[in-house]
Amino acid sequence: MTVDPRVEHDHLVTDLRGAVHNGESGLAYVPRLLKRLLETEAWRERYDVKSRTVVMFKSFMEFVTTPATEGLGASIELIDRIVGTDDPDLLILLREAKAGTPGRPRADAENPLESNGFSIQGESTEYTAARLAAEAPEEFEAVQRGEKSIHAAAVAAGFRRRRIPVRLDNASSALRSLQANSSPEFWAEFKRLVAESE
Repeated sequence: MTVDPRVEHDHLVTDLRGAVHNGESGLAYVPRLLKRLLETEAWRERYDVKSRTVVMFKSFMEFVTTPATEGLGASIELIDRIVGTDDPDLLILLREAKAGTPGRPRADAENPLESNGFSIQGESTEYTAARLAAEAPEEFEAVQRGEKSIHAAAVAAGFRRRRIPVRLDNASSALRSLQANSSPEFWAEFKRLVAESE
């Protein structure tokens, strides 16, 4: 007897919902379950075994924010935080799901301006991962191998400028951070500008 794939979709959604809402003990499973959900597009249509009804969603955003038991009953911000930046392939899948099916505009799209398949989203991690995959595949592969972070790969590809965190509550620490991480040219220019501002 063949199992209806929509029933399998329901099991996957139920597992993902449980992992999202079970606190720290379930969070480790979310990226793996979410990746499978996005790869199979199980969020689009499933047979809810408990209610014995077919549940369908037009957009991934609607699926995420619709209360349980029909939807995931979460926020997209929560999903973004849980996913993190460790899996660039998952980030691309998530970005595509948020944007809608390739070639078809998302039903709830706020910004219709698209350029080469990438929505205008500044420096979001999902956007950067997708851009690396399309325009700098060697850097994207380094991220996939765990050799570089997405940010480091984007800097190497010229998509992002190099930045460092600087403590603003400790001038000595800030100075050491700047000096240790800057080129001789930058450091000379920095000192000149500080001297001129006094």
